[in-house]
Amino acid sequence: MRPPRFWAAGADHPAARCLAPLGAAYGALTARRMDRTGARAACPILCLGNFTLGGAGKTPAALAVAALVAELGRAPAFLSRGYGGRLAGPVRVDPDRHGAAEVGDEPLLLARRAPTIVSRDRPAGAALCRSLGADAIVMDDGLQNPSLAKDLAWAVVDGGAGIGNGLPFPAGPLRAPLERQWPHVAGLILVGDGAPGEAVARMAERRGLAVHRARLDADSSELVGRRCLAFAGIGRPEKFFATLRGTGAALVGMRSFPDHHPYRAAELAALAADAERLGADLVTTEKDAVRLPADFAARVRVLRVRLVPDDPDALRRQVRHALGGAP
Repeated sequence: MRPPRFWAAGADHPAARCLAPLGAAYGALTARRMDRTGARAACPILCLGNFTLGGAGKTPAALAVAALVAELGRAPAFLSRGYGGRLAGPVRVDPDRHGAAEVGDEPLLLARRAPTIVSRDRPAGAALCRSLGADAIVMDDGLQNPSLAKDLAWAVVDGGAGIGNGLPFPAGPLRAPLERQWPHVAGLILVGDGAPGEAVARMAERRGLAVHRARLDADSSELVGRRCLAFAGIGRPEKFFATLRGTGAALVGMRSFPDHHPYRAAELAALAADAERLGADLVTTEKDAVRLPADFAARVRVLRVRLVPDDPDALRRQVRHALGGAP
């Protein structure tokens, strides 16, 4: 879905006020669900989630956390619901056999780094992770899912978006009232700069929670000076466009699509025609690339990013403590 503009326009926007009673009901139900006691897994569960709907950088954060887990001598596996995929699981993701329509786009990226399980039943998925030899599980999303107890959970917050107007869906982007979500996290991973994100960080710091500021570092040397037509179907396409500009690419066109968008043949043909008309290379995100047909993907440049914490040692200490080591 595309986030409606009024989500960023303040709680007094007429649409937000009109939808506030529905949002209050939805948020209360989600909050009560979050408060349920989850099952304990056979190994530590580290969860990267969102306070809000939409993307904030969870998948790069999950990859960075899994790398730290491996550095600390553990064998990580990823656990995902597989949003947008039709397989209920539990199933191990095989990028050579599965597509985004089956397991979702994010699990295909995660599976390149470590064993990845898609399962709508999270405890069953955790059991499969353990049977594959994992001794730590990194959950990509699932903060609001109570079925598994988390040993450590972070909210990943986009610096430029924060929590929008601070109201629960559909009046705003929150999945539950923020006050009801704070008890379920041990800290924030704040991705990128911006006053909205810093406001959330200050709230976390007043509660004594860890705040890990980070940025997305792009692998972009091949794009410097090139004319690019960028397209993306992610939570905040404008964030991708800004990152691409920062690489030194000459951005001559931008096309935005809803998050997890399944690209149709006519849309791809239009992108190809626009790129030819503009004399530009097509460029997209890794998450979008796995949703493209192979023949079209071969014509598209992919901007790869990784999460770089400002203080990696602080994040490493928190991970080590969750895994049972000394802080």
